[in-house]
Amino acid sequence: MVFSYNWLQSFFNKKLPTPQKLADLLTLHFAEVEEVKKTRRDFTLDIDVRPNRAGDCFSHLGIAREIAAITNSKLQIPKSKFKEEKNTKTKDFISVEVKPQQDCPRYTAKVVTDVKIGPSPKWLRERLESCGLNSINNVVDIANYVMLETGQPLHAFDAEKLDENKIVVRFAQNRERIVTLDEQKFDLDPDILVIADAKKPVAIAGIKGGKLPEIDKKTKVVVIEAANFDSHTIRRASQKLNLKTDASSRFEHGIDPNLTEEAINRTAFLIQEAAGGKVAQGLVDIYPKKSLAKTIKLDLNYLESLLGLEIPQAKIKNILENLDFKLIKARPKSITLKVPTKRLDVTIQEDLIEEIGRIEGYDKIKPAFPLSVLIPPKRNFNIFWEDITKNLLRSLGFSEVYNYAFLGEKEAKIFVFSEKELIGVENPLSSEQKYLRTSLIPSLLKNVEKNQRQTGEIRIFELGKIFKPKKEEKRELTGLIFRGDFYQLKGIIDSLLNSLGISNIFYDEHKPTPEESKISFWHPQKCAEIKTDGKEIGFLGEISPKITDKLEIKERVVLFDIDFEKLSQFVSEEHEFRPISRFPAAVRDVAVLVPRNTKVVELLNKINAVGGKLIRDIDLFDIYEGTELPQGKKNLAFHIIYQAENRTLKAEEIDKIQNKIIKTLEKIPSWQVRK
Repeated sequence: MVFSYNWLQSFFNKKLPTPQKLADLLTLHFAEVEEVKKTRRDFTLDIDVRPNRAGDCFSHLGIAREIAAITNSKLQIPKSKFKEEKNTKTKDFISVEVKPQQDCPRYTAKVVTDVKIGPSPKWLRERLESCGLNSINNVVDIANYVMLETGQPLHAFDAEKLDENKIVVRFAQNRERIVTLDEQKFDLDPDILVIADAKKPVAIAGIKGGKLPEIDKKTKVVVIEAANFDSHTIRRASQKLNLKTDASSRFEHGIDPNLTEEAINRTAFLIQEAAGGKVAQGLVDIYPKKSLAKTIKLDLNYLESLLGLEIPQAKIKNILENLDFKLIKARPKSITLKVPTKRLDVTIQEDLIEEIGRIEGYDKIKPAFPLSVLIPPKRNFNIFWEDITKNLLRSLGFSEVYNYAFLGEKEAKIFVFSEKELIGVENPLSSEQKYLRTSLIPSLLKNVEKNQRQTGEIRIFELGKIFKPKKEEKRELTGLIFRGDFYQLKGIIDSLLNSLGISNIFYDEHKPTPEESKISFWHPQKCAEIKTDGKEIGFLGEISPKITDKLEIKERVVLFDIDFEKLSQFVSEEHEFRPISRFPAAVRDVAVLVPRNTKVVELLNKINAVGGKLIRDIDLFDIYEGTELPQGKKNLAFHIIYQAENRTLKAEEIDKIQNKIIKTLEKIPSWQVRK
């Protein structure tokens, strides 16, 4: 915003620093001066006033007050005293009605009669021109001048052009139109606040005046308007109309309602001086809820600790009084002040400390290293184990996904969730976000559905919250392999749980439907309950073809679903150390013909029971259910890996254990070891 150096000088008795030195002082203590420019008989300072100071410093008087505090000078407030006509009252010429009080907290009007419209005095024209405004006539120029001086926008109406001598502040009606002073035409709507007379809009409130009641050479009676408008209302209207003015930029940032009377009196005084008018008695002032000054107590010890400066109390008082704060009470370690209502940015004592610090000068604060005790943060075990688990799965070739925590109507039908299982969203953005998710599985399967044609094997997982009825939230860990294998995924779960310090792992394949729902997620013959220490922590299995067919997933999907809250109860940073044996391993194979409903874990338990510690691992490498096998039978083939920790096993010893395993398996009448 541009300010006139000569105008600023007029507020002081003593000579101000040169324009460039003044610019340096303002930059150091207030706001950056972006440019100092020479005009005809003046200099202008382009000051980047920050939005929080727009309420009091979008004005020459506001900047002058800052200069007074920075240079410790006395500020001279311009005169506003004028002579009022005894037998002429403002209320006899104009009546005012404000309908939306919250959008217009204050409306002040004053009347000046017998004005003589003409050119403005030279000093007035020069000051306006230095700030980028063209001279129009003495009355309009004075209204603009007072706005630049005080920060309060004003408007002047020709009273004789207002229908029924009435002003109404209201919102526009649909299809109302207005032609502004610069001949622009605007269509209005009920979101735009207007100043109207008894019949029509005569100004766009807080933005621009209308053409109809403009001041011209024939004007004799002037109505001066100084109002306060809600910043959001003016900003909305300005954006809708794509119309930004000096007035709207001030109202959009917020202005002190108490400024209207000060500004209107200054305007009346100048019109009386420059246009020979007669000022009517009194005001029409609609101000139902007055804005009162706040009181703040400043702790001087706190000020010193925050700034790192020891400033005498007398100097603190002087700085604040120069900034127009009023001292109420002073004690040795505190002072109480009244904040001027124009300072909308000052609400707490830290704001006062900032004022003192910048005027005193931040350059006076000596740099010092902060003294503090470093306390190591407490470990958040929830986050710790989540990070460990995610890193382990990434190392096993999985990619993490983040899905929305919602479930759509389509998925709810596919997975046959009942209404009791679902929590509805009150205002869903779409049908795809109608419910909070009760499982991570639907979202992961949708990821596969969308990406199956672009890639081969897909390995993804998600660790997130699911939502159950009665406001229950749980963390769930779910992962899948597209085009994967049940035993491949089982090996991954073994590796994951072992890395988390869980060794007592058991897969219970006796549950045909591990989740209670009308249609299970799982393939009834290819699923298992994951247990540790005899307690269930999740499920592992192949997704039912009924689900994959509905989602048009063309290949097999194997998936694990683990209750992370339960898993967290068993994890441990202490792992049982089992050294890699330096002795060679030996592999023997065994194939067993068993009934089709036989679980693999039954055979594994038998083999492990016989082999004991000498069996390092057992891998199922083939399941065959061909037509050449007896009806209702399947063939399971295993690699049995033998290895001792302290010696090389002899072939005879291995054969002996292998034969013992075969005999144990053959004790089951329905099992047949194939030789």
